[in-house]
Amino acid sequence: MTTKEQQTDQAHESSRIRNQRLQKLEKIISLGLDPYPYKFKRTHKNSELQVKYKDLANSQETQDIVIISGRIHNERNDWMFIDLYDDTGKMQIYCDKEKLDKSLLEILPLLDKGDFIGAKGTVFRTPRGELSIKAKEITILCKSLLPLPEIIEGKKRHLGIHDIETRYRQRYLDLIVNPTPKETLKKRAKITSEIRNYLDAKGYLEIDTPVLQVEAGGAEARPFITHHNALGIDLYLRIATELHLKRLIIGGFEKVYELGRVFRNEGISTKHNPEFTMLELYEAYSDYNDMMDLTEDLVKNLSKMTCGTSQIEYQGKIIDLGKPWKKASMIDLIKEYANVDLSSEPVEKIIGIFEEKVEKHLVQPTFVTDFPLEISPLAKKHRSNNRLVERFELYINGWEFANSFSELTDPIDQRNRLTEQSRKKAQGDHEAHSLDIDFITAMEYGMPPTGGLGIGIDRLVMLLTNSASIRDVIAFPTMKPV
Repeated sequence: MTTKEQQTDQAHESSRIRNQRLQKLEKIISLGLDPYPYKFKRTHKNSELQVKYKDLANSQETQDIVIISGRIHNERNDWMFIDLYDDTGKMQIYCDKEKLDKSLLEILPLLDKGDFIGAKGTVFRTPRGELSIKAKEITILCKSLLPLPEIIEGKKRHLGIHDIETRYRQRYLDLIVNPTPKETLKKRAKITSEIRNYLDAKGYLEIDTPVLQVEAGGAEARPFITHHNALGIDLYLRIATELHLKRLIIGGFEKVYELGRVFRNEGISTKHNPEFTMLELYEAYSDYNDMMDLTEDLVKNLSKMTCGTSQIEYQGKIIDLGKPWKKASMIDLIKEYANVDLSSEPVEKIIGIFEEKVEKHLVQPTFVTDFPLEISPLAKKHRSNNRLVERFELYINGWEFANSFSELTDPIDQRNRLTEQSRKKAQGDHEAHSLDIDFITAMEYGMPPTGGLGIGIDRLVMLLTNSASIRDVIAFPTMKPV
């Protein structure tokens, strides 16, 4: 049977099941029940009961009445046992049909996997050791109309999704039937919370900057373009938060950051999504050396807080975040791994050899420093070599994770560099920087020495959750419509 035939059969089966469930829905309503009530009050979550009654012996029953709620994942023995899941885990519901009242017996045949229900009853532990609720009341909280996806293995079937495209496209189904994506997203939330806690404790202030911008600046990337009808102008989804955060430094803030979405009209891969999350921060009176110290300390803290260790495994590789991180210039790394001296070569050749010969070796954390001036129009010239700038990129597992400058604060130099970038853009380089006149004007009022840092949060979450694809750490990744 072809894939198309399988999809057609699945669609027919889904339609048949939906019709059956619609009939059950009508029966529920005929019993005078609301299949979609407004509210339900429970006394405990499932994990709370597991902790509270962890010492309850097998076959022991309490007289404690509890109320729980969640989604039905499975039933056994004609609804004698129901596996009910909330966002903390499973609880088994036991329905003793010989002791249930008539109203409850009428409800059980109308239930399906996927329904939300509430259950009230006493707590006990089965002879086999499973903590359970002996049901006295069951309340229908949501009648589901479509069947949950199942995987059939031999004579057994269980909830799950084989097709990875379906997992990403219908993430809500993935979250229902697979525990891994839910745990990944919980860990992501913890990581972003810890980032904010870390920076707030150091005196940084988070300030939102515009997503819609007149000029898309702050990075080399192709922007998304939209149109504002009332103003009659094209606007751009931001490709970075850099230039507006720098305006805040000019305005008198000394430590600012934003943890937010940025948008780049580029390719999609296991490491790239057009919409992604970036941390950018700026600190007055500091430079890229200070940013190195902050980056290393931040990532080490995140690893310990979220993974419990600074030595992690990523896709079979052991990565030690705990040791002092290596620092080496781009030119020195090319000498080390490609055995080529490019100190006087054109920038295109330097970058090409670095990407081809060096990046794959940078598995352990490495600060790659001192980039060519031509590709860093927002960074200060290196204090010991004016062909280079004071910039670093952090590499782990052969990927770039962070980018930092001793920020350029000379408005005349900045104008000249962005004018050259604007010329390249006019000649067809869609990723060249724009000439943001208002930003130059702001700089002419004076900007203190400043260190800046950007960290790609999605890749960092990939690393700390051992996720193989960026789609695994984004709740709703960008997908081509079916």
